[in-house]
Amino acid sequence: MKSDLKDLSGCKKELQLEISSEEASREFEKTLKRYAQKAKIKGFRPGKAPKDMVKRLFHSEIKSSVIDSLVPKALQQELKKQNINPVDTPVIKELNFEEGQPLQVKAQLEIWPDFELPDYKNIKVKKKTSSVSQKEVENSLRELQARSAQYIPVEKRGIQNGDYVVAEFKGRDKNTNKFLPTEKANFIVGHENNPSELNENILGMKPQEEKTFDISHSQDHSNQRLAGKDVEYTVKILSVKEQKLPEINDDFAKDLGNYDNLENLKKHIKEELEKSKENAQRNETANEIIQKISDLLNLNLPETVVEKEQQAVLKRFLSSYGQANPNQEEMEKLKSEARKKAEQNIKNHLILNKIAQKEQIEISEEEINDELKNIAKQNNVPLSKVIQSVNKEGKREEIRDNIRLRKTVDFLMKHAIIE
Repeated sequence: MKSDLKDLSGCKKELQLEISSEEASREFEKTLKRYAQKAKIKGFRPGKAPKDMVKRLFHSEIKSSVIDSLVPKALQQELKKQNINPVDTPVIKELNFEEGQPLQVKAQLEIWPDFELPDYKNIKVKKKTSSVSQKEVENSLRELQARSAQYIPVEKRGIQNGDYVVAEFKGRDKNTNKFLPTEKANFIVGHENNPSELNENILGMKPQEEKTFDISHSQDHSNQRLAGKDVEYTVKILSVKEQKLPEINDDFAKDLGNYDNLENLKKHIKEELEKSKENAQRNETANEIIQKISDLLNLNLPETVVEKEQQAVLKRFLSSYGQANPNQEEMEKLKSEARKKAEQNIKNHLILNKIAQKEQIEISEEEINDELKNIAKQNNVPLSKVIQSVNKEGKREEIRDNIRLRKTVDFLMKHAIIE
């Protein structure tokens, strides 16, 4: 078999194969014989029809069968011979075959980039410190208090701060003059997460009343469709409920769980906040280390892999739109952001895998079993159910890879210079 491998662009390669006429003819005769034995032709018993007649009647099918038999095997053998591991199944671009002639194939494929790692054991990052203030503990207490609140319907008075309101929103983008989908929302009046214009304009309104006012949404709004936009809203109040908060005292603490008194609850809140901040700082430091390594590398990435990851990222972005759909300009912006995020995700994954290989970071079966126990505990489901689900979906190796990447990040953190 003759072969020729060419570099195209980036990670893309082109592989040309020529399977000899002798091998192709042998496969053709073998396939013809098989067809002749099974072919049902009027006037002949199975297996008794002349081979020339079988060839004439089933020539196209026999030819396709020969190609299907020889080409995948030939590609696999040649890739193995040249030690090439494509990221996906090679795509056939050209194929020529006539009886008695060599079978010629031209296929394109993409491979993972080969690269040398920079020094990754002495990455310098600034030490991050944090503390939990009394105000943060008090804020958490108030959040727990709000979750335990009762809401009593209000009819005679207007809306006040702290009321629980259900309202219908009809919006119009003031820049494009396009109407947004009508949405129903519920919220606590006066809450800091609400737009200030909403908190101010809704005060005093009663059920079934309507009011029109503008809201300027921030650039970092959770709904990408509204981010950075000035919108004119017509708001209709559907229902109003008065918030009745429990008193924050020892009884409140005892009602929440296994707490002896209020001070015990505050201590627990502070510990949880400290733990959360420590995890956030650790993640921030780890991301900074990986980013610094990434900045030292210029990698060509397989386009097919980037496109798949881009679609996954874009799907997550679009989930913030709810039932609304982004316009063309917004979609193009989202696609661009998803592309950048996808490229960075793949690059980071390649870097961590390369480091894991170099440092021989392996995962034991015991570590996988411990991970499964944690998944079961976090989701409050039996361990046997988790194991059954993982085995059924074939995700055991995925779990192994995730643990391996986490251990690689731990390795980088351990060897970083934190100043």
